[in-house]
Amino acid sequence: MDQEEGLSAVDNIVTQFNTYEDFLDSQITTVDLYYLEDEGLARQLVELGYRGTGEVVKREDFEARKAAIEIARLAERTQKKTLTSAGKDLQDDFLKALAVREEDNRNGKVSLNQQEADAARTLKKQLASVIFIRDKNSHGQEISGYIDYAHRLKTEDFEVYFNGKKRLLPRSTDLSFYNWDSQVAVWNSTPNYQVIADHLEGLLFKYKRDRKILNVDPKAQPGDNSTRIPIQTDLYIQAIIFDHISRRKT
Repeated sequence: MDQEEGLSAVDNIVTQFNTYEDFLDSQITTVDLYYLEDEGLARQLVELGYRGTGEVVKREDFEARKAAIEIARLAERTQKKTLTSAGKDLQDDFLKALAVREEDNRNGKVSLNQQEADAARTLKKQLASVIFIRDKNSHGQEISGYIDYAHRLKTEDFEVYFNGKKRLLPRSTDLSFYNWDSQVAVWNSTPNYQVIADHLEGLLFKYKRDRKILNVDPKAQPGDNSTRIPIQTDLYIQAIIFDHISRRKT
């Protein structure tokens, strides 16, 4: 039996029995108990491989795999809980677009189908979405700005946006913010993007991981490994999502 088959066999045993003692007991026959007259001794003989009706599994292997499976289970449950879009009945296309991208932006990964995964075994892919929103604030002033989606997800609870209690709007702490009435303009680099505000081509964002440039000018191409996706929405005057996928060899 090779290593992979061995791990599979242990996993099957670990998921079937709650404790190592339960596994040992399953290997003891009534004949064993009749002759040995000692359940503890019978367990020891099974553990040593001298008795038993199935696979020999060491206690440390059983307990290690049990712990690993439990950690993976808890991690998966925690991940499901952290997706604030999960279970929401989203009607607007903008919120649906955010929901589709939430997990990848939270984890810094890109969901791949099997063919893509096979082709990218030596390549780390990371999604970093930038959201452009133009609308009016609570004072009736027109504002616009670019939002680092991954950064906002880490610094803010998006539950209020996905359940419709609040609207996501650009802030003066985002990548860029502009108040069209007061003509106040603000730029801020984030952990993911460096703002280049004084370039001849206009406002640019440099993704720090691969140093690729994201060009948000609607008349220009967005840049390498980047896409510009206008979103039809009833929530805002205008909404656009820029998806940048970083590719780096491992």
